[in-house]
Parts: sequence; structure tokens; C-alpha cells
Amino acid sequence: MCGIIGYVGNNNSVPYIIDGLKRLEYRGYDSAGISILQGHELVTVRAVGKVAELEKATLLANPKGNTGIGHTRWATHGKPSEENSHPHTDCTGDIVVVHNGIIENYLTLRDKLESRGHRFKSETDTEVIAHLIEENLLHVRAENDQDRLLKAVQKTNKEIAGAYAYGVLWARTPGLLIGVKNQSPMVVGLGKDENFLASDVPAFLKHTNKVLFLEDGEIALLHVDGVTVLDKDGKEKEVKPVKISWDQQTAEKGGFAHFMLKEIYDQPQAIEDTLRTARADFGKILGLDTTGIRELRNIHIIACGTAYHAGLVGKYYIEQLAGIPVSVDLASEYKYRAIPPLPHTLAVAISQSGETADTIGAIKKAKELGFRTLAICNVLGSTLTRTCDGTFFTHCGPEISVASTKAFTSQITSVYALALFLGKANGNLSQAAFDKAYKGLLALSKAMSEAVKLEYEVRHLTRKIYKADRFIFLGRNVNFPIALEGALKLKEVSYRSAEGFAAGEIKHGPISIIDKGTPVFMIMPHDSLFEKMLSACQECRARGAFVVVITTKNGVKQAKDVADKVITVPQTDDLLQPIIDVVPLQFLAYWIAKRLGCDIDQPRNLAKSVTVE
Repeated sequence: MCGIIGYVGNNNSVPYIIDGLKRLEYRGYDSAGISILQGHELVTVRAVGKVAELEKATLLANPKGNTGIGHTRWATHGKPSEENSHPHTDCTGDIVVVHNGIIENYLTLRDKLESRGHRFKSETDTEVIAHLIEENLLHVRAENDQDRLLKAVQKTNKEIAGAYAYGVLWARTPGLLIGVKNQSPMVVGLGKDENFLASDVPAFLKHTNKVLFLEDGEIALLHVDGVTVLDKDGKEKEVKPVKISWDQQTAEKGGFAHFMLKEIYDQPQAIEDTLRTARADFGKILGLDTTGIRELRNIHIIACGTAYHAGLVGKYYIEQLAGIPVSVDLASEYKYRAIPPLPHTLAVAISQSGETADTIGAIKKAKELGFRTLAICNVLGSTLTRTCDGTFFTHCGPEISVASTKAFTSQITSVYALALFLGKANGNLSQAAFDKAYKGLLALSKAMSEAVKLEYEVRHLTRKIYKADRFIFLGRNVNFPIALEGALKLKEVSYRSAEGFAAGEIKHGPISIIDKGTPVFMIMPHDSLFEKMLSACQECRARGAFVVVITTKNGVKQAKDVADKVITVPQTDDLLQPIIDVVPLQFLAYWIAKRLGCDIDQPRNLAKSVTVE
């Protein structure tokens, strides 16, 4: 992934594509590339770094043609480099492909293609698509080259697995650009004597506001004089264009007012994308065989801020599912601890950016102690991923808002996958227990899709409480870190005083700061600790607190007796419930900050990536 823009028209496509790539820069990327069909020859230019670097290289190459395609890349397979940048070609150089998403079976397909003589130049999964189309062109028959290419693309789609969107150019079909969508965004812009293919509307909004939103399984054939859309069965489909009324800035946020809100809504897809690698072989990632996994005796989780809270949730996961003792440390403190160099220890560093200075420093100390190291990170090729022995990549895409939302839930999902792997490998989980837990994991994205529907209810609640001076969040066990995260999120974006506590600690001091009307949020799904949380509700309400209970369906009736407001979240597996429970707290932080007029995406005094200690 990350950004796609294609053009077919009567003008030179280069300025359209370069401009489109610049308008997709907000999505984040590490390299960029462009392919222009110049006569019957494809001219490809790629560069590591900013689009400005690609623009310089393109000016030197000076390609000209009225059909072209470009891409900004956020590394998922293979490090950030020119050879891994898109567009990718087949053996002949006559086919180019740009692609967002993940091809899950690319290694199997690559092996098969290499056995047939195909030569690969990159480490990416994308290049498989180009070679598959090349291979399939040899075996399909049609009356003309356009139909041959279409049939080859359709055959390719049946062979690849995963979530993907891609665009294709073939030197033998000038004036034709093909786009494919399957569980990854792809849109078509309809212009006058020109048409656009893109991963997102901002790429072409300057030129047209008439948009076709492709559905999963659909293929778009773009020509200068029109666009044909085929459904998943290959039948031509009439699609009515949507007229977009957004301005450029709003379009970059997908129609949302802020990136934070967009990224809260991104979470179902982010979790689904992360789950595509949830059955990853962590042993292979870490360079450990089964014996090495079974010998693990200690796990240290190291992180900062929101990632630290994900690590705290992960402690419950690993200890319960894998039976391995876990310590969770703030990276800024870990470096200064006198840590015994215990054998068979795994250090897990969690970071969205992979450039957090404290986390990098802490993991270097772990390596000096002889520990095996694993990064859970969203940026392949970052300093952290290069430092650790292995990396589990959270496929949640670029996160623009400083306040982390989708990266947090993807990190928790990743640690759960790690816990399942360890538990199965060391015998702590039976096959039946593993299958049951994994089934719950697969249902998580659907539950998250229901959870994000709570925005209106939370928005309405904030009208009553947004002027409060202090907010308190309480949870027990695996939801204690969610109380901490709810408080942090509110502090980050609204600048209000907020504290998270373990609910059992409320009577050991924190109850003294409750005044009449103080909002107290109780994170209490209907589980084995529900009754104890009811007692905490009563204690707080007796002191004048405005009590808000976040619970699941079976807890609603009892919660109404002790709360001023009850928010019902979707029920999932008890261990996975925190991933759902945090969603209303994310909406809470957002809407309080909005009502207070705060700079939500870029809060004062904060940075997205803290690269100093």
C-alpha cells in the first residue's frame, strides 16, 4: 500500500499523476513511482523518499504519454527501496502493476512462477500480479488485445488471495487502464475526455468531482472516452456516478472532519488486515525452532504511551494463553533498570512508527542482555524493525492523527496472535482451545463494525459532561489498561484532567477526588468481575459522581440501577473484549475535544513520532 493514481486522456499524463501523488502524501509513504505509456513503450521511474524526489527523476527521464499510472508505497513486503517501489513489471517489461493491500498466497505463487522461468526483481507481493498476468496472457484467447488483457486479469484475480486493489497497463493496449478492487479502496474519476483511477478521491478531485465507487470483485476499464465496469461475474454493470461536494482537505479525510474520527472508523478494516497475518509463524520470524519457543521462560514488553497500554493488555493475554510470565515496562524506564540477564527471555517492543527513541534505546539494551527481540510495528524498514530479530507488522495503514486509535487496537490484536502462537507451540493450549480462541479472533472485525456505530450515542452524552474539570476511568483485569487508555486519549486531545485506575484501588485514595457531577466511566462487560464493578459504581455514585457504565448486553439491566448512563457494546470473547470496549472512549475523547474547540489531529505540545529521549 499506499496511494494509487492513474490517468487516461488526451493530455500528457505526467503532470496529472505527479500532482495526484502529491495529493495522496497525507496517507504516508516511503517511496514513489510512475509508469507512462510512451507510444508502445512503458517508461518507469521510481524513487525512495518524497514525491519531490520522484518529480526530479521524472523531469530528467522526460516521459510523455496520455496514459500512465503512479503509486506511493508504504512498505509491507520488502524494505523501502527503489527496487521494491511500484510500479512493478513482468519479465518483458511490457506490463506494469501498482497495488495496495496484501496478497496472502504470494510466496506460493512466486515459487510456482519461478519454476516456470519467471525472474523476480523485488521482495514484494505486488510483483507476483505482474508475472501472473504475463503468464496468463500466454494461455487466454480473445479477438483483440484488450479482451486478452481483461481475461488474463480475471484469471489472475481467481488465483490471488487477500485484500487488494490494483491498476494495470500493457504496452500493447495504449489508451487502456484497468483497475481491480477487492476489499481495498479503488475509485474512478469521470472527466471530460479524460478519466482517472485512484485509491482515494483527493488524487483527482482537482479535475473532477464525479466519482464511481467500485465494489469488491469489480473491474473497471478506463478509456479516454468512457469507463466500463464489470461485476464479479464479468458482466457489464451500470454504475451511477456520485457527485462529491467535499473540498480537498475534507476529501483527504474521507469526508470526516478529522483524521482521528476517520481512523476510529478505519478500525474494522485495520483489524481485518492485521488478522491476515495472525497465523504468522512467529518461530520463523524470531529464528526459533519449536524447542526454542518451548524454552522461553520470560517475556518483557517494552513500549511508550498508548503502545504501553497495548502491552499491558498483552500481559494478560500471554500469561493466560501461553503460561509465560510477562513484565511490561515503559521504555523510558527499562533502560535504567538493573535487569538480570535471564536466559530464554524474549523482549517485545511495540511502536506504531518504529522510530520512538526510548523504545529503540530499550530494545538495544535487551539485545545487549542477550534477549531475543521482536518488534510489533506499523512501519516496515523503520529503525525498530531493523534493530529487532524479527517483526510482526500491524497492517493498519498510515495513522495521521497524533492520538493513536487504530494502531492501538491493531497492536492488541497482534499481541493476542503472538499469545496464541506461543500457547500452541509450548503446549499450554490444546488444539481445541487454540481453534476456539482463533475463531473469536476472526469475529473481532465484525464486532468492531458494530462498535463504531456508537458514535451518535457518545456524541449526545458529551453535551452533558464536556465542561467537567476532571474525568475518571475505572476497569479491572484486562480492562484496567483500557481505563488508562481512555484517560490518556482524553488528556491528549481535550487537555482535560483525566485519570485511569484499577477499580479495586478506588477506595485506596482516588475516591477523594470525586466531586458532585464528576464523570466516572466504568468499563465493565458482563464477565466474572461484573459484580465487583457494580460495587465500585455504587461507591462512586454515593459520592455524587455522574456514572457512565460501558457494558455488554447481559449487564445492561443491573447497570441501569447504579448508573446515570449505560452504553452497550458488542459482546465478544472475554479476553478480546477490551478491543471493543475502548471504542466509545475514543469517541468520547474526540467529541469532548471538538466541543471544546481543540486541535484534534495535532494537539498542543505533542508529536506523532517522539524521536528524542
